Amino acid sequence: MNRWALAAVPAALTLLTVPALAAVDGPKVAWDLSVWGPPRAFTAGIEAIAKHVSTETGGKFTIKIHYGDALSKGPDNLDNIKLGAFEMAQICTGYHPGKNPAITVLDLPGLPLVDPDIHARVHDVVYKHPAIVAEFKRWNAVLLLSVLQPQSELMGTGEPPVKVEMFKGMRVRALGGTGDALRNLGAVPTSVPAPEVYNSLERGVFQAAAFPYTYAFAAYKIEEIAKWYTTNLGPGANNCPTVVNDQALNKLPPQYRALIDAAKPIAYEALKTAQKTTDEKNLAAWQKRGLVAIKYDEVELKKFADMAARPVWDAWVKEMTAKNLPAKELLDLVLAEADKAKKALGR
Repeated sequence: MNRWALAAVPAALTLLTVPALAAVDGPKVAWDLSVWGPPRAFTAGIEAIAKHVSTETGGKFTIKIHYGDALSKGPDNLDNIKLGAFEMAQICTGYHPGKNPAITVLDLPGLPLVDPDIHARVHDVVYKHPAIVAEFKRWNAVLLLSVLQPQSELMGTGEPPVKVEMFKGMRVRALGGTGDALRNLGAVPTSVPAPEVYNSLERGVFQAAAFPYTYAFAAYKIEEIAKWYTTNLGPGANNCPTVVNDQALNKLPPQYRALIDAAKPIAYEALKTAQKTTDEKNLAAWQKRGLVAIKYDEVELKKFADMAARPVWDAWVKEMTAKNLPAKELLDLVLAEADKAKKALGR
């Protein structure tokens, strides 16, 4: 071995033992994020963001996720963001529609947002609408990204509702526009935080629960006490964004702010992958348990659209316009952006 090779050996060893430099340098910043429930597909996006910012800064910028209502109850997260109790949180706007009425346009049933890529594009545009930005400014909050909640379905006990008329008189845990649509079918919707659904269903407080399909049912183990579930009714979706305390975001060094922005597409990919994997696993488990899967034909789906969904749109526009909100503009924006995204993606 010549002297050049010998000289290269310690140099190579040195390179192997020196830790990689962080891609983004800056001060130490530690954020806390509040979310209810356990780690699940719903939390895949925030987990991806937390991992990305920590990795890129060599651990100098960290986001600690506090699961299971450890910092705050889910319905109280927006209030605590306003107070600055923590820097980030997951919220579902259906938990407190009076605090954020304009954005409840995304809680309406029957919106063309089943495709997660279309869903993400539409939500990102709506989150930037001046009326929405101003609405969350009052809560000292900035909308970061959507969790891409899949369309809700229903899981319940008792006789399977194979016809939409069978929902009449049924007590159902359903939030926002989903609850409004089911009410139009004669159901009796109620709002119960997700962690309380299992016990309430087991005690007979209601006979069915609407949750994002399929991960939320499995996350709260609803299949353990259920007898049936719907597969294609799509009664609505709950808009559940990640929000950031406005002051905390403005205090971030610009390079850290850029990291969060760069993490958004990574978060969306993580959410889509987690949802697909979870669906495959859950559906196999439910089949093994013997749960009845209800698939509605076109006749039943049209009845749902005519009787349940469209009337909610009209009522929402009327109600929000009376509150001096640009309701029709927001609904038209959702529909136009969905059509635009569909064409752009070739779907």
